[in-house]
Amino acid sequence: MDLRVTLLEEQALKPIPDVATLEFGKQTTDHMVRIEYTTGQGWSDAQIVPYGPVDLDPSALVLHYNQQIFEGLKAFRQPDGSVSLFRPDRYANRFRRSARRMAMPELEPETFIQVVKALVQTDERWVPSEPGTSLYIRPTVIATEPGLGVRASETYLFYVIACPVGAYYKEGARPTRITVEEDSARAAAGGAGEAKTSGNYAPTLLATQQAVEDGFSQVLWLDAKEHRYVEEVGTSNIFFRFGEELVTPPLGGTILPGVTRDSVLELAERWDLKMTERRVSIHEVMDACTSGLLKEAFATGTAAVVSPIGELSYKSECVTVDSGEPGDLSCRFYDEITDVQYGRKDDVMGWMVPVGE
Repeated sequence: MDLRVTLLEEQALKPIPDVATLEFGKQTTDHMVRIEYTTGQGWSDAQIVPYGPVDLDPSALVLHYNQQIFEGLKAFRQPDGSVSLFRPDRYANRFRRSARRMAMPELEPETFIQVVKALVQTDERWVPSEPGTSLYIRPTVIATEPGLGVRASETYLFYVIACPVGAYYKEGARPTRITVEEDSARAAAGGAGEAKTSGNYAPTLLATQQAVEDGFSQVLWLDAKEHRYVEEVGTSNIFFRFGEELVTPPLGGTILPGVTRDSVLELAERWDLKMTERRVSIHEVMDACTSGLLKEAFATGTAAVVSPIGELSYKSECVTVDSGEPGDLSCRFYDEITDVQYGRKDDVMGWMVPVGE
């Protein structure tokens, strides 16, 4: 796809913030990608333009019926000064599946990767080089057609923005305290739980807000039908280590297929670990905590990569996961993935894609 590029004058460029002041999503780069879509014409008018507001009619369908999808991936500065993306093909394919589920036009994975690379190249000076930092990239599609009828839009805007981010845990990974949500649910069978759409996030905010007020870091979500089986923790996938068996819930349509989750599964196979995708009840987890069978629990996601869980609360009972400290396996996964991302270790899995190629 041909991209028309309009760059800011040098004197208009924003100052690069000190990494110590970085707040997630607050300091955006100088430019953004914009591509329009019209039914019958397809994607057109691809541009890189100065970062700025998006104009929407008050009746734009995205504002009323949630025809919206997004992604979140990262670019990493390498030891030689170059920049690489972590598994952009996986994010591109998930973006495409999300569009299909939300009755939106699909973007070819090759185009997704092309425009992401182009934006990173344009704003490369924003890619930080300090340990634990990266450039977070947010591709988004929204329905732009005005109208209040409940139907799929005829027009859409695809845009990509980016922001530098610091280490998720500035003082090192600390095990989190998690509370189990007993009433509300994140997603139900047959819904859009596997799509990365904003409608999956707003309904989780009330329970999350209450959890934080109660002194917890996040919410552990159970299935919507029985409120028995573990699905996700916060906005992340979850893993349990029962003895020598590593377990994660199967996807099944209600769980977001995480790219970091997939990376852990690939590493587990490569390391010949006993790895199982199966349903896990909250009662199994709590009993295993009490008996000592549960050796580790951790969340996986783009932001924190691997986040150890130290404590679980369910029906007013709080239990500690093993010693309450990060487990050997979660540390091993974190070190392996981040070493590859930052070029400290050979990329034998073929996960990194240079931006300049």
